[in-house]
Amino acid sequence: MTRSLAALALAAAFASPALADIRLADDRGITVAAASPARRIVTLAPNLAELAFAAGAGDRVVGVSTYTDYPEAASRLPVVGSHGRIDVERILTLKPDLVLAWQSGNPMRDVERLEHLGVPVFVTEPRRLDDIPRILRAIGKLAGTSAIADAEARAFEDEAARIGAGAATPRVRVLFEVWHDPLLTVNDAHLISDLLARCGGENVFGTVPLLTPRIAREQLLAVDPDVIVSSAGSGDRGEAIALWRDTPMLRAVREGQVYGVDPRVIHRQSPRILEAMRVLCASVAAGRVARR
Repeated sequence: MTRSLAALALAAAFASPALADIRLADDRGITVAAASPARRIVTLAPNLAELAFAAGAGDRVVGVSTYTDYPEAASRLPVVGSHGRIDVERILTLKPDLVLAWQSGNPMRDVERLEHLGVPVFVTEPRRLDDIPRILRAIGKLAGTSAIADAEARAFEDEAARIGAGAATPRVRVLFEVWHDPLLTVNDAHLISDLLARCGGENVFGTVPLLTPRIAREQLLAVDPDVIVSSAGSGDRGEAIALWRDTPMLRAVREGQVYGVDPRVIHRQSPRILEAMRVLCASVAAGRVARR
């Protein structure tokens, strides 16, 4: 039997004539329906594995994507995809009854192929901090672990509110650095910009049209941020300061308002992003003090 025929045979086994008891719209607006809670889950991004484990469904996860390294149990699972490619045939051999996908990070042609073969796919695209607890609750509903997921979501919301409680005005103008050379940042449609706003920061490139724009030196000099927060490198502050040492014409550099944040948490749209939010809020608060 060829791989494609085997895939079709496996997909047919997923079909159930039973009336779907679980119905939930994903971030594409497509409704995912299931007759019973998912028992075998594949996650196609590292943050989705973290979310599944946090929602109490970690023991249901049978396949993950590259760079899935947290929690430790997830790092030991079979890898079935990467940012640019999903191994559909390998996913089918795992017999999942739910796949969690990332809208802007997974090839939608592969997602649609899985759906065509009968595999339910729930696609997410977190752009605001509130999306993290929302997705936790959605996974809990799909996996039948709502009690755990709801508790985790409430704890996340409470902690996020506590971290952002000290935000004040006037807003501090912040450059968030994704990469140093070339210089990449984020606009206001990005989750990181929402974190900055909750901390009392203003993204100096928030209004540019691209989600992760490349910034020219002239543009940077024109905005002259109060604070620079860098996720380039390891997130160590000393390393961040060294990256910007040759630009003393910037106010943030002259006044020592350059900070680092761990890229492993700031770029993971998972519950651990609160660790990065603490760093962002502390950086913004320090920048406000320096302006007085």
